[in-house]
Amino acid sequence: MRTLWSFINRYNAFFLFLIFEVTALIIYVKNNSYQRAEFINSASGVIGRLNTEKDQLYGYLALKEVNDSLARENAHLRGLLKSSYYIDTASKHKVTDTIYKQEYEYIIARVINNSVNQPNNYLTINKGSEQGIAKGMGVICSKGIVGKVIYVSDHFALVQSLLHKDSQFSAMLANDKEIGSIQWNDDLDPHKGILKDVSNNAQPKVGEWVVTSGYSLFPEGIPIGKVSSLHTKGGGYSLNMEVTLSVDFSKLEYVNVVDNKFGKEQEALEGQKKKDE
Repeated sequence: MRTLWSFINRYNAFFLFLIFEVTALIIYVKNNSYQRAEFINSASGVIGRLNTEKDQLYGYLALKEVNDSLARENAHLRGLLKSSYYIDTASKHKVTDTIYKQEYEYIIARVINNSVNQPNNYLTINKGSEQGIAKGMGVICSKGIVGKVIYVSDHFALVQSLLHKDSQFSAMLANDKEIGSIQWNDDLDPHKGILKDVSNNAQPKVGEWVVTSGYSLFPEGIPIGKVSSLHTKGGGYSLNMEVTLSVDFSKLEYVNVVDNKFGKEQEALEGQKKKDE
């Protein structure tokens, strides 16, 4: 308090001048209509700019909440797609007129770590076993497939990216439904993949979409990329072709983990076949 009083006492002349100057300005503006109008216009402009800046700041701070909301809505809408349901025609005659059962559900997650420039790339997401994530689940985003879950803790999961030398998923040409498998290309370009082992009966075209076949972790029809070249090395009795991937892995922010409700049943059945062999 003593320091404040000492400061005011030292600069009392300046403060008196400031008080008189403000008082004189108020009297001048108040008693002159033109100056009063100019002052009001100027003040309105300043306040308007301050309000605009404030709104932009609040909008920026609210982006995370908006993104979270949109991602949740996208996951919900994706779960309503026809491709997320299993057609059970037998139950139509037994119990209900509804012939669709939910086959795939989607768990939204945010990417908190990611790599794209290594021979083997991974993502870390902020959801784990407590949120229903399990090893082996597929991972997609709004643009297409991302990879599969390989390790899970209570609150996090590690995803093996499509940009990994060991990643391989069932895929097909969108037009004629010829099946192959999608892998990362040998040049380690994060934007390119190779569709391999497609039947020689196929007649692919540059620009044709490559999508998931429904034979692996993902529903049928999830985008993978577009055929960019029909001439790649290898192939033999089958066709190999270059694909420009639809996902920009360097910009991943939100993903959906695919929960195949019949996945364990299918895995157990196919495992029984291996035992019999």
